[in-house]
Amino acid sequence: MSIKEVSRNKCFGGHVVKYEHGSDELNCDMKFNVFLPQQATKTKVPAIFFLSGLTCTEDNFIHKSGAMAEAAKHGIALIAPDTSPRGVSIEGDSDSWDCGTGAGFYVDATEEKWSKNYRMYSYIVEELYSIVTKQLPIDESRVSVMGHSMGGHGALTIHIKNPHKFKTASAFSPIANPINCPWGQKAFSNYLGSDKESWKQYDTVELLKASKNERMDILVDVGTADGFLEKELLIDQLKKTTQELGRESEWNIRYQSGYDHSYFFISTFIADHINHHATVLKSLEK
Repeated sequence: MSIKEVSRNKCFGGHVVKYEHGSDELNCDMKFNVFLPQQATKTKVPAIFFLSGLTCTEDNFIHKSGAMAEAAKHGIALIAPDTSPRGVSIEGDSDSWDCGTGAGFYVDATEEKWSKNYRMYSYIVEELYSIVTKQLPIDESRVSVMGHSMGGHGALTIHIKNPHKFKTASAFSPIANPINCPWGQKAFSNYLGSDKESWKQYDTVELLKASKNERMDILVDVGTADGFLEKELLIDQLKKTTQELGRESEWNIRYQSGYDHSYFFISTFIADHINHHATVLKSLEK
């Protein structure tokens, strides 16, 4: 599957490139942004996928986070995909901001209405991963994933389920226990149906309980002034679960005083997250 370059802008010695391609998983055309550091002109480089939150596109993180400055220092590429299929004809897919367009929740839908297009889990883990590692100068052995809010949920669940592909994860304000919050319950009931047992395969807390993974190394930041903290994110439940499982030392969960859910928060701590990934990915260098 070929990708088409849409735009290219020089940035911190490298380039931010927007690509477009036809997606077999989503049955529509998709766009994604890539920051390729200067080193990518000579060799394959490690990469971090960034999964964005509700209502976002492939542009929000690239335009607002300030991540390229830090990624350039480490010679790391950034992959920023969209958050849902685009331009598909599904009745009601644009009726609300937290389900449908802009709200793919990084699951593979099983309900008939959504199942043809809403396969964001397989799009990220299989299709886009294959595209960037085969068609771009990305070192397949050194790839990781991070995200924000809905994308934080996606990053954590994808890493736990695919540690061989995505070597570490971090998250800003993740929806940590979606089966028990309104956002998650709405999305999962639409995409996955009424069998709540099936929901657990996309829930960080539930996956962690069932995980047999070796030692993890994960960074999570959330703001204490985040308006979604108590009702939607359920970070306390994630922290409690890590303690109960004796894995608290593997999860660096930080409550940042006075910060909210915005990109002002992300841009403040993005350097910490890039450094977290750089440490892990550099340790894998051959």
